[in-house]
Amino acid sequence: MSAEIGQSRWHALLVNAALLGLAVISVAPLLWMVSVSFMPVGEASRFPPPLLPSSATLANYHEMFSRTGMARNFANSVLVSVAITLGSLLFNTLAGYAFAKLRFPGRERVFQLLLAALVIPAQVAMLPLFLMMKQLGLVNSYGGVVVPALAGVFGIFLVRQYARSIPDELLEAARIDGAGEWRIFFSIVLPMLKPVLVTLAIFTFMAAWNDFMWPLIVLTDQEHYTLPVALASLSREHIQDVEMMMAGAVVTVVPVLLLFLTLQRYYIQGLLLGSVKG
Repeated sequence: MSAEIGQSRWHALLVNAALLGLAVISVAPLLWMVSVSFMPVGEASRFPPPLLPSSATLANYHEMFSRTGMARNFANSVLVSVAITLGSLLFNTLAGYAFAKLRFPGRERVFQLLLAALVIPAQVAMLPLFLMMKQLGLVNSYGGVVVPALAGVFGIFLVRQYARSIPDELLEAARIDGAGEWRIFFSIVLPMLKPVLVTLAIFTFMAAWNDFMWPLIVLTDQEHYTLPVALASLSREHIQDVEMMMAGAVVTVVPVLLLFLTLQRYYIQGLLLGSVKG
């Protein structure tokens, strides 16, 4: 018995050590990125590159925000990401609930068609989508970035799977009591969807914040650039300024990372409940 306990402890120790090693490997580049962002100009280009700054400075952040217009790009990213997240929550929740609980002709066929669209690469649809935005006059505008992301098949699928767990008897009882569909949705369904809505909000905000390809295509004016596009443009102009590039990367990564770490409990809860109840 004691031998089995000893083997179990050694096994647990080895597993934890392996997980710790993988965590260090994963986090090390991010930590070095933060460290380089505080280094004086040119220090990161030395060989071998230092792990810590010789004298920490905020000059790179000051230079980036005061001379490159990154503050405007940061505000653009916040505006676009928040607008996409709120709009996506509204439309995906309505559509997901409709596919889960409302009966209408062709419901299953339409949903199967939406699921089939998941196998089509997003890049294939960018050209026709750009032409549509051009016809609507939304090229080089925030609307051109926001409107195509207001609803997505994955969001509809996620909400539908979770909404199927809501008892039909509860909705029927509300209808018998005289409640309309909108009141049922806002008073009964929406509070019960809270875990999956938080999960969807995190998914959507992270995708919108980190999106590079579509804003690069639809936005032509630097004043409208989001952070990823602005950082790529900045790297072409300041290719030797490694420290300032790392400062820009920190400004791009840290907000969404903090958001995920803050809400990760709700994120994991929503995924688990959706997978079990769906």
